[in-house]
Amino acid sequence: MSSSISVRPLGQTGLLVSPICVGGAPLGDMPETFAYSAPEENALATIRAAFSSPINFLDTAAAYGDGESERRIGKVIKEMGGLPPGFVLATKADRCLKTGDFSGEQIKRSIEGSLLRLGLDRLQYVYIHDPEHTTFENVMGPGGPLEVLKNFKDQGVIEHIGMSGGPVDMLIRYVETGEFSAVETHNRYTLLNRSAEPLLDVANRLGVAVINAAPYGSGMLAKGPDAYARYAYSDAPPLLLERARAIAKVCQEYEVPLAAAALQFSMRDPRVTSTVVGMTKPERIAQTLELAAHPIPSELWPKLDAIGFDTEDPEANRFK
Repeated sequence: MSSSISVRPLGQTGLLVSPICVGGAPLGDMPETFAYSAPEENALATIRAAFSSPINFLDTAAAYGDGESERRIGKVIKEMGGLPPGFVLATKADRCLKTGDFSGEQIKRSIEGSLLRLGLDRLQYVYIHDPEHTTFENVMGPGGPLEVLKNFKDQGVIEHIGMSGGPVDMLIRYVETGEFSAVETHNRYTLLNRSAEPLLDVANRLGVAVINAAPYGSGMLAKGPDAYARYAYSDAPPLLLERARAIAKVCQEYEVPLAAAALQFSMRDPRVTSTVVGMTKPERIAQTLELAAHPIPSELWPKLDAIGFDTEDPEANRFK
């Protein structure tokens, strides 16, 4: 891929973002989620590499590693004397992971914590994170999370507000309120699972940007099903493994890396504004750009579609 990749509008925000976004979850060192660790030096080197690459979009959250992802990003921002010009940093306002508190007050604390850890006086983009852990009425109601974020927006502390979560029907309900300029989905629009399809359609119709995270299903479609037999942070069921092996085999026949097909599946969809890829090593930035540029013959796509895919929520039983 050339040293510059074309940016595109992030919905109707006026922000321009690269079609690839660096995912900050693994940078927070979350071995219980990803089954691998991210030492601080690796994470800092990865953030530096991101800031000096053609990618201009980085996605984190207050909850990642209990603030560790933001702290590490903040260190590099300080080192560089600020965010690079034209760079877009998105974070997420979180519930209290210890108590489950999802009140407006908690969201206020979350934003104040993010500003502190990142060392910034304003946040370009903030998502409400994982509202499946509360009710629609709480998020949208008086004094609730959305109202708190809108107050911050009125004060110039936040520029834009989005919605990031799991269950697709829930995300559609939020998108249809017209209150959010982008929606982020994860693990639900990949070669193996397309349960987010209706969300992509609704968001596209309403001019809401779709940010598609975890195109590798949290690792399996990058490392291969035999090296990493997990999907959406849990052990993958047998049918999913079987399909992943079939996909890997077809890709091999066409001499296309599995990870390139998985990444470009998301990137080639006109309804997806940017695809979030978690990274914990600096060399992953260049590797990801190479995967994004790898030539893929058009006849590969229908063959992969024919293998079949899930349309059910991949995390339906994760928290039970």
